[in-house]
Amino acid sequence: MARKAKTKEPVPDVCMGSRSDMSLEGLRRTFREHVFYTQGRYSRVSTKNDLYMALAYTVRDQLLHRWIKSVEQMGRAGLKVVSYLSAEFLLGPHLENNLINLGIYEDVRRFAEDEGFDIQALFDQEEEPGLGNGGLGRLAACYLDSLASLEIRAIGYGIRYEFGIFDQEIVDGWQVERTDQWLRYGNPWELARPEITYRVNFGGRTESYVDDQGRYRVRWVPHRTVKGVAYDTPILGYRVNTCNLLRLWKAEAVESFEFEAFNVGDYYKAVDQKISSENITKVLYPNDEPIQGKQLRLEQQYFFVSCSLQDMVRLYKLFGGGLGQFASHFAIQLNDTHPAIGVAELMRLLIDEEGMDWETAWGITVKTFGYTNHTLLPEALEKWPVDLFAGLFPRHMEIIYEINRRFLDDVRNQFPGDEERLGRMSLIDERGERYVRMAHLATVGSHAVNGVAELHTRLLKEDVLRDFYEMTPKKFSNKTNGVTPRRFMVLSNPGLSRLITGKIGDTWVSNPDELRKLEKFVNNSAFCKQWRRVKLENKQNLARVILERTGIEVDPSSIFDIQVKRLHEYKRQHLNVLHIIALYNRIKQDPGYDLCPRTFIFGGKAAPGYFMAKRIIKLINSVGAVINHDPDVVGRIKVVFFPDFNVKNAKFIYPAADLSEQISTAGKEASGTGNMKFSMNGALTIGTLDGANVEIREEVGEENF
Repeated sequence: MARKAKTKEPVPDVCMGSRSDMSLEGLRRTFREHVFYTQGRYSRVSTKNDLYMALAYTVRDQLLHRWIKSVEQMGRAGLKVVSYLSAEFLLGPHLENNLINLGIYEDVRRFAEDEGFDIQALFDQEEEPGLGNGGLGRLAACYLDSLASLEIRAIGYGIRYEFGIFDQEIVDGWQVERTDQWLRYGNPWELARPEITYRVNFGGRTESYVDDQGRYRVRWVPHRTVKGVAYDTPILGYRVNTCNLLRLWKAEAVESFEFEAFNVGDYYKAVDQKISSENITKVLYPNDEPIQGKQLRLEQQYFFVSCSLQDMVRLYKLFGGGLGQFASHFAIQLNDTHPAIGVAELMRLLIDEEGMDWETAWGITVKTFGYTNHTLLPEALEKWPVDLFAGLFPRHMEIIYEINRRFLDDVRNQFPGDEERLGRMSLIDERGERYVRMAHLATVGSHAVNGVAELHTRLLKEDVLRDFYEMTPKKFSNKTNGVTPRRFMVLSNPGLSRLITGKIGDTWVSNPDELRKLEKFVNNSAFCKQWRRVKLENKQNLARVILERTGIEVDPSSIFDIQVKRLHEYKRQHLNVLHIIALYNRIKQDPGYDLCPRTFIFGGKAAPGYFMAKRIIKLINSVGAVINHDPDVVGRIKVVFFPDFNVKNAKFIYPAADLSEQISTAGKEASGTGNMKFSMNGALTIGTLDGANVEIREEVGEENF
């Protein structure tokens, strides 16, 4: 008699076993498994880094099944996915943020105590991914946090820089840059995807041909090709199951080793292609003073944009459907002009690779892209020399010329006889050396353009992009920047967060408008006393860190007057220093001058090639050296430069501030987000009526600004 075949149980798509157990015992068990099986250690001989890595993997396990389900949902018909293209993502440390978002922070702290190790020591082990320079990268990170928390499906695309923004040391008052080796111990939060790779071309020439259907076509014959490899990081929302994707690209050689060269003894040539290819993602923002730096920066921008767009095309085909509906599935947001070449690249992919006609491809491109402008500074509105651009991207140059020709025809039709307007609006700057205007390309190739504060958007309409606004006014809108209260209040200022939650509940964490409920406690003396106690504790904590890192002792009972942001002349740190010098001279001339004790704290990095910004850092430290050692002003003024300001260090600074310095030159600051972080931590703002300062003033009232 034949044996009856057993019916196989279907294999579940997602494992929901012990590793997704968020109970205290489940977390403890998973942690111990990772110490032994992932780190290969017994607990008794584990280093702090072993324990940190094991804890990070334990938390990552909680993310993965949420992440896989979220990615699966992206393929559903009718579900639109936001693709956020940014050259910077300044994420900050992952571990604490994910513990907050999962709601297991206290449980993990409790089992850490049970296991006998200091949880804060493990937090300190995490290397901050220095994949950004300042506000632009931090905004991108906040957007990813917000999109996930709002359960909007999104993918962030960027560059996996091997070396991020430099670590800053102060030596004899001068900034000294040290290599940011954020990957030295590995990165437990990312997953390498070596199977997801794309070829990215550079240089060469184009040639025309007639395809099988008798249509005129152009193909790009590149001079060299590199390979982009995907690395994925899950981005979890706050107390939700949505876990979005950050996909960063690493450049590798198509062929990393030439045996023929090696066999004849040319060992350097054997790895030459590997070195030149990997240089593209080696470091954040190479110095672009030399032409080689300009070329490398432009190569970086195209590299990650091309990989990202090819990835979206692949995903769309995987989900099913023709590319004619591409704009219905992907909304691509350009975070400033760095990814603006994406307009030309998507046109190239649709026309040259997918065989579309120009009109169809252009319609899809414009519907797909949105552009966020972040600056009013002329030098920050990227322009690339035509010779450099055409040498690297001959096909894209042809496409941009054609976009420009058709666009200027539209301008002529709408504004006949206005030749000066044509020159101002052209995608090519013809004055002297010819340049490709990337802000113009992004504006023309997008269906929506936004500024990042009401005043900034108005200045875009009235000045920087005035001609474009007059031509297509409905394209322009304002989207004021924001910051996540999860990282900059709940994580950075737990004392204040507990105090607020005790009075109004915790819904404010995901809906900051709820904080208005605190207004009814403004005259509650007990509440105000608790508020002041939290502020003093935060100041004492910062004073301790300052002493450890600078050797300067500061008085927590003094006013903490703080200015932390990247060093730039328009941000006017030097104006703040001049004010300090004036106060110092006043005290020297009149020892009885009545001055509330005040500690001035600066922080921020100067671009390596920006010599004036470096001199401002030196000025701050030189002024501090005089004031801090003058017995005539002891206990009245102190000056501190806090080294290596970053997201990780920000949690000490924002909660401790009494006064927030937001004094950028009026009309130069697009928005600012540091002003918001200080405000939500209870600091008063002194500043120019510029950027988001204007909107903060409207919210808090003139008397409180």
